[in-house]
Amino acid sequence: MMRAIVCESWRDFDALEVKEIPPPPLRPRGVRIRVAAAGVSFATQLVVAGKYQRKPPLPFVPGTEVVGTVVEAAPDADAPSPGTRVFAVVDWGGYAEDVVADDIHVVAIPDGLPMEPAVAFPISYPTAGSALLWRARVAPGDWVLVQGAAGGVGLAGVEIAKAMGARVVARAGAAKHDLLRARGADVVLDSALPFRDAVLEATGGVACVLDTIGGEAFDEALRCLGDGGMLVEIGFAGGGIPSVAANLLLLKNIAVGGVNWGTYVGWSPGDNRALHAPRARALWAQLMSWWQAGALRPEVHAAFPLEGFREAMADVRARRSAGRVILTP
Repeated sequence: MMRAIVCESWRDFDALEVKEIPPPPLRPRGVRIRVAAAGVSFATQLVVAGKYQRKPPLPFVPGTEVVGTVVEAAPDADAPSPGTRVFAVVDWGGYAEDVVADDIHVVAIPDGLPMEPAVAFPISYPTAGSALLWRARVAPGDWVLVQGAAGGVGLAGVEIAKAMGARVVARAGAAKHDLLRARGADVVLDSALPFRDAVLEATGGVACVLDTIGGEAFDEALRCLGDGGMLVEIGFAGGGIPSVAANLLLLKNIAVGGVNWGTYVGWSPGDNRALHAPRARALWAQLMSWWQAGALRPEVHAAFPLEGFREAMADVRARRSAGRVILTP
């Protein structure tokens, strides 16, 4: 038996329960991981409420990003040897003592990278990376505006943009400004204040907006784009889902795109995880290279035991976190 957070029916995140359940069976090409930490994300509360685009079969254990140690692997799995420290994306099951991941989504953690901060690499860093590299195709010298810059994806976006040679305008609460400057942000703005004029004055118009917020901030950010710029939508932590007036796209010669990292790891209809695995693993390799060069410094804001899952999500909901919030089974 193992301890896990269990969702038995669609419910509020705070109504979940910690229970003793059997460990998950080892499936073909599966890798069993003894979980050291699992990431707590805004989207998890949508999943357990049945409001996410993909619904796991009930009952299930939430949690999609983990770090830990390989325990065993299926005979047909291409997996690191037992005892290897790894990070992994999973469909669900991360908020538990053990989880089984697909071998294509298990990556060895390099020596020197602490285990707990590496929880940012399964999802946060590749979400920001795929937005900047694949969708916006940011070039050295470009200006990038990062919304929600102190959150998990936002902070990753600041670091990756700098690693790519871009210049960064970062928006976040005042208490997080020193962290953003330490991560290389060229201009730091208070998220409580209007920002369009300040962004345009500093940049003349940005090449890319990395937006994790949505809501009213989306509309103002759209008007910060320069000619040919792109706003890449990643999430709606601000609550509202905005719409775009097509005439504005035409008149300003700009674009709006979206990135769903779940598409590349098998969470979307059709489940093309095997098709996208080479591209996903190449991105993870690039991220590890940037980490080894000192360009990426994953940040853990706070760690909670499994029983503290409500307090962990409260930190995420209130945007108190700078970096990632984790659970440690």
